Amino acid sequence: MASVELDPAIAEMVASVPIPTISADNLAALRASFATPVVGLSDAVERTDHVIDTDTGVIVRVHRPRDLVGPAPCFYSIHGGGYVLGDRGMDDLKLDRWCQAFGIVGVSVEYRRAPETPYPGPLDDCYGGLQWVVDHHDELGVDPACIGIGGVSAGGGLAAALGLLARDRGEIALRFQLLDCPMIDDRQTTSSSRLDGLVIWSRESNTFGWQAYLGELYGTDDIPYLAAPARCEDLSGLAPTYVCVGGSDGFRDEDIEFALRLGQAGVATELHVYPGAPHGVAMFAGTDVTARYTGDATAWVGRQFDAIRAASQRE
Repeated sequence: MASVELDPAIAEMVASVPIPTISADNLAALRASFATPVVGLSDAVERTDHVIDTDTGVIVRVHRPRDLVGPAPCFYSIHGGGYVLGDRGMDDLKLDRWCQAFGIVGVSVEYRRAPETPYPGPLDDCYGGLQWVVDHHDELGVDPACIGIGGVSAGGGLAAALGLLARDRGEIALRFQLLDCPMIDDRQTTSSSRLDGLVIWSRESNTFGWQAYLGELYGTDDIPYLAAPARCEDLSGLAPTYVCVGGSDGFRDEDIEFALRLGQAGVATELHVYPGAPHGVAMFAGTDVTARYTGDATAWVGRQFDAIRAASQRE
């Protein structure tokens, strides 16, 4: 079986970013290690937390530049973590920068995690958070007609599913979706998903993540496409989409195929694949491939907001 070929600069850094295979035995400890306070945030952005559902305890964090005036576009962000890890704080630094750079409101949703809450709970939470933003757009200073969504890894998978769910329900119109190394295929039949030596997110971790998220559905033929978007046969009618993934990421092949099928379905799609980049490449700051990976995605998001504003001025 083929092994992973990493970018040389990242290969030197791998030992400094040890991520063990995730299992039920170490999940609690890994969750605790992810709960590290974010440093380097600006005072120019105000962050407020809102409990949107007292029954589930789901929280959204709203990021708004203190000097922002008038209704603004919104980026709705879904954190990663293999469906079993992570929290809303993982998006703090990204939204701190993007809110200032693009003059937008950022919202990050903290959905319930598997295995305690399997599908469809986390997706329901994400949709509920998005609906809450639309319902409270006046007090948040958000233009409800100018919302883009996105996420990384499992967050990218949930963003892909959220885009499909919003399309199917027809209640909320999205302007774009950013799918950063999305986790979208539970079957693990592609060549990249079976590589030896995957960095950050191994085959075994991927199996655990999907088992936790799908629960009793795992391994059956009854997996709905809203649980694993790669299974969706009709990808038409979705918002413009950006898909990025590393060439040494186990999700490479499923993400490339998904992007190709989006384009074939008539969705305006941009695909970027970065040779030598592993899953979670943003963790390897200071490398050229990481700078290109994050810089290209940021530039694309900026172009979407520019286009939104230009269209609003013409109306």
